[in-house]
Amino acid sequence: QLVGGMALTDGFLAQMGTGEGKTLVATSAVYLNALSGKGAMVVTVNDYLARRDAETMGQVYAFLGLSVGLVQQGMSTDERRAAYAADVTYVTNSELGFDYLRDNLAGVMGEVVLRKALNFCVVDEGDSVLIDEARVPLIISGKTDAPVEKYATATKLANALESPVHYETFEKEQTISITEAGQAYCEAALQVRDLYDPKDPWAAYVVNAIKAKALFLKEKSYLVRGEEVLIAD
Repeated sequence: QLVGGMALTDGFLAQMGTGEGKTLVATSAVYLNALSGKGAMVVTVNDYLARRDAETMGQVYAFLGLSVGLVQQGMSTDERRAAYAADVTYVTNSELGFDYLRDNLAGVMGEVVLRKALNFCVVDEGDSVLIDEARVPLIISGKTDAPVEKYATATKLANALESPVHYETFEKEQTISITEAGQAYCEAALQVRDLYDPKDPWAAYVVNAIKAKALFLKEKSYLVRGEEVLIAD
């Protein structure tokens, strides 16, 4: 168990059999890294396990002088912030992922729930969270004030671009990279001096349009059923 705790502290995956004390192994690593006051997390696959472990092992942390927080679905912003501010926080991978995304979209500091820096976490069921669950995208959708015309123009432009002359495709990372020739072509077509000009940003529109063309394929990446667009898993 001590060797397992040291492995987790050093950032390794530890595989242990049933009955070998995985819970205590995780506890030792979390306790050690929470002593700095920068916070430590235990990431689980569902709300039930997060709540169960927070209630059981929370008694151990409390005895050792550490505070324990629990993040659950449906919690308010203030409740989440308080949970993440604790010495040890139990949370599911999806809740943590969405909180990270929402923090990056926050317009004011009052909407941010996570600490400024993420210090340490132990991922329970690492193969499930880091491999299986990682294949499922975390998507936050909403209305945008971006002009529709820019999307239409970027789509027409993307259809005129050719790979690998104008862009390179990285299927594993699900992204693309515009080449120098592609940037020059886009700037000429759009009649702009700089595709990445923050005052008149076109790059994001063009990149997303190319992604839609090259990576997000109908009936493979997504399905259209009636008036709904469904992500294909």
